[in-house]
Amino acid sequence: MATSKIIYLGNLRTEAIHIKSGTKIITDAPIDNQGKGEAFSPTDLVATALGSCMLTIIGIKARDNNMDIEGTTVTITKIMSAEPRKISEVVVEFNFGDKKFSEKEKIIIMNCAKSCPVALSLDPAIQQSLTFNF
Repeated sequence: MATSKIIYLGNLRTEAIHIKSGTKIITDAPIDNQGKGEAFSPTDLVATALGSCMLTIIGIKARDNNMDIEGTTVTITKIMSAEPRKISEVVVEFNFGDKKFSEKEKIIIMNCAKSCPVALSLDPAIQQSLTFNF
């Protein structure tokens, strides 16, 4: 079964529909690539998917091991190269707030992030720079 359907809306904008849930995401070309920059760009979504996937996999492991990560945030910075235009680096910064973890739990969290499906699927030429603020 298909995962999504994408419709070109004109003016460098698309609407992606998640078939199972009906949830919609609008994309817009960034200002530096002839767009309006009024929504996520497709490359923003790639970078954001990396952080979201990492946090989801950490969440699964945390739930299974009674670790509280609720309220954890991830900040994503996408860095593009010019020639050819592509993502060259994704900076992922985890902030766990006032949560306390043992050294073993910290290692589990870091390993989960590095082994999420999106991280493993991205071209190795895309640098994944991770910071964990415990």
